[in-house]
Amino acid sequence: MNLPPASIAGARSGAMPRAVTCINRRAAPGVDRLVEQADLLGVAVDAGPLGVRLIDAGIDAPGSTEAGLRIAQICLGGLGRVGLQALPREGWPAWLQVDSAQPVVACLGSQYAGWSLAASKEETGGRRFFSLGSGPARALAAKEALYAELGWRDEDRSRGGVLVLEVDRRPPEVVVRRLLRDCGLEGPELTLILTPTASRAGTAQVVARVLEVGLHRAHELKFPLADVLEGSACAPLPAPAGDAIEAMGRTNDAILYGGQVRLVVGGAVEAAEALARALPSAGSRDFGRPFAEIFRAADFDFYRIDPALFAPAEVWVSHPASGRTFHAGALRMDLLHAAWGG
Repeated sequence: MNLPPASIAGARSGAMPRAVTCINRRAAPGVDRLVEQADLLGVAVDAGPLGVRLIDAGIDAPGSTEAGLRIAQICLGGLGRVGLQALPREGWPAWLQVDSAQPVVACLGSQYAGWSLAASKEETGGRRFFSLGSGPARALAAKEALYAELGWRDEDRSRGGVLVLEVDRRPPEVVVRRLLRDCGLEGPELTLILTPTASRAGTAQVVARVLEVGLHRAHELKFPLADVLEGSACAPLPAPAGDAIEAMGRTNDAILYGGQVRLVVGGAVEAAEALARALPSAGSRDFGRPFAEIFRAADFDFYRIDPALFAPAEVWVSHPASGRTFHAGALRMDLLHAAWGG
């Protein structure tokens, strides 16, 4: 989904600490730990086309929920925390928690799956390939309009780059070649983490986008991103589904009907209140049905789904200058229990 224009006044790189913008370098220690503990986490590491490092977190390797949490934290560019709370509430046993003191860069500048990667069957010599890339290496290439709006890109290649692909097969050489060219990296400097949604790691890393979904929706509503100060969120973690469409449906439903987001914002108090009212997914005409059902009815075309649906279920927007917090939306755990229960 392409991001529409929004006001980002004051969010230029000159006003942003360099340690914040160097997200590939910040994410590198997490990648190193993932590789060092590959056996424990159920992931497999080997060389891919042109010497890139591939981390399989659910295609041929079994992966794990813990691997998904680690990958989600890498995807935030080292600017956020992801954890799992095994404390049952709302009738569900596991809730995933995300927080960041730099949510605009962490979620939109890094975690958002905004880089479209495609190759025809003629280019691959076989099957057509398509994936959306997410993670810090997006900011090395800066191919998306969002980076011009933010006014910065990651130019620190000292620790290479890392990209997460939500795919069920390895990327072909033609795609890898483009990635290296656009990121300005040599083969061994790029790490690609592969996470099928219908895997434990894939399910966890997608649900961990709950805060990013809130930020993305705020951006679509044209709320000034420079006024977003910090954020936290949680969502219930479902069991993976074997079918890819059902797995995608479960991860989306976890956020649309079970996601809770809190944003701390500056700017005008009236804008904070308006954001809270407009943000929840209940404002969508498609709200109330399982996402997999909605997706099939739209002939598997995301662009035919009401964009307002891609939002958390419940939000709080806190405005420190006024001391007020605005609340809107509500959980619909009844829908999730009906879809996920035994």
